[in-house]
Amino acid sequence: MTSTAIKPQSNKKKAIKETLLTPRFYTTDFEAIASMDISSQEKELRAMLTEMKNDYNRNHFIRDEDFEKTWDHVDGETRAAFIEFLERSCTSEFSGFILFKEISRRIKEKNPLVSEVFSLMARDEARHAGFLNKAMSDFNISLDLGYLTKHRVYTFFKPEWIIYAVYLSEKIGYWRYILMYRHLEKNPDYQFYPLFKKFEYWCQDESRHGDIFNALLRSQKSMWQGWKAKLWAKFFLLSVFATHTLTVHEREDFYQSVGLDAEEYDRQVIIKTNQTAAKAFPVILDTDNPTFFPRLEKCNEYNIQLQKIGDSQQPQFIKMLRKMPIMVAIFWNLLCLYLLKSKDAEELRTIVL
Repeated sequence: MTSTAIKPQSNKKKAIKETLLTPRFYTTDFEAIASMDISSQEKELRAMLTEMKNDYNRNHFIRDEDFEKTWDHVDGETRAAFIEFLERSCTSEFSGFILFKEISRRIKEKNPLVSEVFSLMARDEARHAGFLNKAMSDFNISLDLGYLTKHRVYTFFKPEWIIYAVYLSEKIGYWRYILMYRHLEKNPDYQFYPLFKKFEYWCQDESRHGDIFNALLRSQKSMWQGWKAKLWAKFFLLSVFATHTLTVHEREDFYQSVGLDAEEYDRQVIIKTNQTAAKAFPVILDTDNPTFFPRLEKCNEYNIQLQKIGDSQQPQFIKMLRKMPIMVAIFWNLLCLYLLKSKDAEELRTIVL
């Protein structure tokens, strides 16, 4: 029997807790993007534009009767962990919407093809953010997205950095959603909220956006040819994977609530994303190296120590002194991972990933 209830008005949050892992808002050099020569990938981009216009997911993000329930039974640590998951996910999607919409607007006159592609990606990101924010309202809280737009600090990223970072963000998003969806499909008892059923379509949007950034990346030879491209590729791969490891372990309670082992889930997402990146990047990381995941997980242990120090009541000066050797240890482990021999992705392109 379906239970219904009058939901109390949502508490609108104007800010979220700022940490190293909080999703950022970005801006870039719009003139440089407008001037990009995308001729070598124009055919692929036009094909993807047609696919985006078809909007295959337009009817999939609809709140059906499964949502018309009370969720008071989701309580305690599960409720808190899930709300944090929704909050960060919503912020991340909304950040993408703001960036894509602004790029589309600023390059419309000089590069109408890429402008339209970004406009349609912004549509998808707005749809995701709105759906997540509505889900938060089921738990009597929501984000004031208009306030966030005006008051968040925007970080400048060069166009090349945007392309590397967003490509990986979309592809790692695909693997995060599809692996969780497949797990919950096999273990329906853990589907405590109907949002999880939408992840199959959600990950299709993530993958499609990643393919667009793949085309943008491959249109710029400087981004996949030469030693600089290899160094940047390694940097962004490691940055995204390290952030993912810290984030997953920080939300371990949430993954436990859906029946996932956080460490194994983190490893599988990274392995799959790394393999997928071979389609775009000149090199990928050697995740098979026996030191790879232990060093990433060591960084997580150090991050937990930093959080405990930050939450303590000690003076800021003492906190900083205690944090410094731990931050050095994190940097050292990441440097060791960066210096590991990478795999030549150009040689792997004949492999079906």
